[in-house]
Amino acid sequence: MQTTFELPEPAPEALAHSARLAGLIHRRIAHAGGWIDFADFMELALYAPGLGYYSSGTAKFGVAGDFVTAPEISPLFARCLARAIAPVLHGLPEATLLELGAGSGALAAELIPALLRLGVPLRRYLILEVSADLRARQRSLLLPASAPGWPELAWLDTLPAQPLEGVVIANEVADALPVSRFMIHGGAVQALGVGTADGGAFAWAGRPAEPSLAQAVAGLLPDGLAGFAEGYASELCRRLPAWIASLSAVLGRGALVLCDYGMARHEYYHPQRLQGTLSCHYRHRMHDDPFRYPGLQDITAWVDFTAVAEAAQASGLEVGGYATQGHFLLDAGLEAELAGAEGRPALQLAQQARTLLLPGEMGERFKLMALLREAAMPRGFGFRDLRHAL
Repeated sequence: MQTTFELPEPAPEALAHSARLAGLIHRRIAHAGGWIDFADFMELALYAPGLGYYSSGTAKFGVAGDFVTAPEISPLFARCLARAIAPVLHGLPEATLLELGAGSGALAAELIPALLRLGVPLRRYLILEVSADLRARQRSLLLPASAPGWPELAWLDTLPAQPLEGVVIANEVADALPVSRFMIHGGAVQALGVGTADGGAFAWAGRPAEPSLAQAVAGLLPDGLAGFAEGYASELCRRLPAWIASLSAVLGRGALVLCDYGMARHEYYHPQRLQGTLSCHYRHRMHDDPFRYPGLQDITAWVDFTAVAEAAQASGLEVGGYATQGHFLLDAGLEAELAGAEGRPALQLAQQARTLLLPGEMGERFKLMALLREAAMPRGFGFRDLRHAL
């Protein structure tokens, strides 16, 4: 894995912030004997209190940040999502919507009015947000916009203690779950962790995988380890089952809707995907060096949606639908939203729609999955449901 181009130089205060986080990670490595699993590095880089990427006050979304999400690209995403989940919420008189990691607040700002226009009786809109800075930005956007008929708005530090009835939304959340890296070496699984190279820089360091990781990797393909070529490297999110189980415990009746870039397992661990899917985002540049500027860049891995489905079923949830974002939006009513765009910049909306729909943009890379418990089926999965591919 090697970055092939130069990244913009951070400001001196940003570099100082990154150095503080790097010092914390170096101490953790030293305390662990010189090596930590990459999942532990990623956890610290993203979530270390006050220093990690998602815990600090650096700009993340939009032009001044590192990347944009579908709700920030266009209001069409939220409006179609509202049409999709309306059947679920209509059947629940005390409906609650819980959004995980609400980012800039753009999704909530469009989703709430869209649901109200559809006559959906939404009692509460909860946001689970780990970043104090993002929470403040969400409040500044949503609280002034609230109007009569809006649901109660509340921010949470942890998942609700009591099950709710409604919809849980995780838009680009699963890709930020820490992952372990592995490589096939000598026909066995080698864990790719993080150590310290000469000069004090972070560096990849391999060691024989512990039994749990080795067994998990061997179970990924029908042929076991024989299905991987020598030198094949990828990642595995061992925290995913517990995360899905925790969300299942929150959901009494309703739906959990995930939107993220990802694929089914047989595509994820395809022989031609020799280096996995790990990527980093810094100032709208994507690269593959997770050790550059810790705390200043996002680190992500694509989602194994087969693993999501398996974890959901193990937690008592039904996999109701799985579709590309393009097919989901078309089935959920994108054309109707475009047709009803009087008074709006139609050309701009059409350009935004292409970004959301086209295979070369977000249309195929991003997938949506609906996980249900005693709930009506959401819209969005009738055009082309891909559950058979999982």
